[in-house]
Amino acid sequence: MTVDQDENGVPHPRETAELLGHEAAEAALLEAWNAGRVPHAWLISGPKGIGKATLAYRFARFVLAQGVGDSGALFGAPDPAGDLAVAPEDPVFRRVASGGHADLLTVERPLDASGRRKSEITVNEVRRLRGFFNLTAAESGHRVAIVDSADELNRNAANALLKILEEPPEKSLILLIAQAPEALLPTIRSRCRRLALRPLPSDLVIALLARHYPELLEAEGTALAQLAAGSPGRALGLAEAGGVAAYQDIVSLLAPLPRLDWGAVHGWADRLARRENDRIYALTLDLLALWLSRLLRSAASGRDGGEAVPGEFGLRGFVADRSGLRRWLDAAEEIAHGAALADALNLDRKQLLLNVVFALGRAAQAMPARAS
Repeated sequence: MTVDQDENGVPHPRETAELLGHEAAEAALLEAWNAGRVPHAWLISGPKGIGKATLAYRFARFVLAQGVGDSGALFGAPDPAGDLAVAPEDPVFRRVASGGHADLLTVERPLDASGRRKSEITVNEVRRLRGFFNLTAAESGHRVAIVDSADELNRNAANALLKILEEPPEKSLILLIAQAPEALLPTIRSRCRRLALRPLPSDLVIALLARHYPELLEAEGTALAQLAAGSPGRALGLAEAGGVAAYQDIVSLLAPLPRLDWGAVHGWADRLARRENDRIYALTLDLLALWLSRLLRSAASGRDGGEAVPGEFGLRGFVADRSGLRRWLDAAEEIAHGAALADALNLDRKQLLLNVVFALGRAAQAMPARAS
């Protein structure tokens, strides 16, 4: 389970006017437009929360705002503005933000009967593209589709998308978003122009946090930037959800490994398992995985890279040998599998959290004795 940006109070990318720190990617899209060589499909990749969907909606708004050029072709005259910005008061921006633009279709994981997102994008969702592109543009000269995200296509959905990419409809633009583009079918990748977004520098992330959360202490902003690893969306989501405090709770709870305070562990799991704590439960699962990955990277490299919170890398010296790393990597895989299974089957939350701690405890059992 992951923390959805909307659930954390961060505006949806279709409502976001600002694109931070991806000037080179924006310039590449604008250059292709001005040269009249815009491919029918782009694959926009990068870490979660980096701005992929924000860029996709930004480009979609730009294209939909252009209308039909004198030739009636898909792409109109060069735009001299120097960026892809469409003003928030523009009717195109407002319709895209409300999800009501007739010439824009977003393909994403459908909702199940309980209103939760399913775990994958199904073939029926992709088949909507065929009917969408068969229609004449209603408000502009273009029809634009965003697949958010292509990583979540199941096999049948991926094959259906491939057929569309093999014979792209006229006056169409397909923007694929992916966190792990190499996991996509090679034939899908080969039919798209690639555009990879890079993590933002910490100073930009800290500046963004200060603008949205001026009450944040400097140390908290720095910690959020470290935990977000250059992802502005993740930093904002963590700030809204109290991520630093939740992360400190995890570090403090696990610091005594392998000799844990099981009373404290059970109390922690009881609190997070309550239904009113849905949000912090989901956040904690993400942060547990993040803590473990940061610890293992630090142990493997021999560098701490700066602790996000005090004591974060306290176990590094006890897991740095090769056999220790292997055990902890196995624990990380077990935790990830268990979390995915529990989310899909709606299993008991407390038991999942205890299983995570048990797995970490087993990994820690063979560590060298700690000094008293």
